Amino acid sequence: MSSTGSIKRFANKYTIFIVLFVMAGSLSFLSPYFLTPQNLINVLITESGRGILAIGVAFAIISKGIDLSVGSIVSLTSVVAASLIQDPSYSARIFPGLPILPVFVPVLAGLAAGILIGAINGALIAYTAIPPFIATLGSMIVARGLGLILTNAYPVPMLRPEFKQIGQGSLGPIPFVVIVFILVAVVAFILLNNTKFGKNVYAIGGNINAARTSGIKVEKNLIFIYGFSGLCASIAGILITARAASGIATLGNNYELDAIAAATIGGTSHAGGIGTVPGIIAGILILGILNNGLLLLGISPYLQQVIKGVIIVVAVIFDMRKNAVRR
Repeated sequence: MSSTGSIKRFANKYTIFIVLFVMAGSLSFLSPYFLTPQNLINVLITESGRGILAIGVAFAIISKGIDLSVGSIVSLTSVVAASLIQDPSYSARIFPGLPILPVFVPVLAGLAAGILIGAINGALIAYTAIPPFIATLGSMIVARGLGLILTNAYPVPMLRPEFKQIGQGSLGPIPFVVIVFILVAVVAFILLNNTKFGKNVYAIGGNINAARTSGIKVEKNLIFIYGFSGLCASIAGILITARAASGIATLGNNYELDAIAAATIGGTSHAGGIGTVPGIIAGILILGILNNGLLLLGISPYLQQVIKGVIIVVAVIFDMRKNAVRR
């Protein structure tokens, strides 16, 4: 085994992490503000919600599917939770006369909304053979419409302080949103690597017919996969709503694009059967550092969109070439 071959294998295996460190190192030279503790914390806070979304979407992509509904689930979760946790001094438009509810009630209501839509996605894909793109596109539109109907397109303001603390508080120097992101990542890592469900996700993505032949209950697992994606989206929705201190029916618009981009850049293959949680985390950090770095360097926000799009396309091309070599 030559040293050159070993280096190539190492570089191929850890490309995403090498890119992350090179990007961070370059920006630290280009901007004196990048490596400041406050800026790094801001990056983590900003990307934690999207990171949770990316983890959920990655489960769908690993199973050779896609979930376009996660951004709309964020929006629906936002207005559902916010509508149940408004300050009693404010005359609520949606539920006038609503009694003061414990914080866990609106949180559970928001989570239930996300899980329900996710499970419906999974059931549609499993039992009707609708392509995941179409099924989740439809639920994206439905969820967005429900959020707008519920609020009549108005924001839901004046949320109670104990709810806002979820998104704005911290444990020592570490914000709660970052802690939740870490916990979700740990749970996802365990699910994918140490449970039968995780093995089934990879098997379904690798070859759905072989998975069914080997005794895997594909339909049941698809419902769990998309239910988990919906759960992650609703968790992100609650965190983002609490931080914004307002429920907004358009809060999650286009978040699904960032989530899919992060999972893709992180090495989750759209050919199915390939993806890791550390890679997804690296992918969301690359996007976050890129956005933050371009902002610090004064790059036009319109040009930022162009750069992000190019990076996504290049990541997919690289993924296709790498998987073609494996085959």
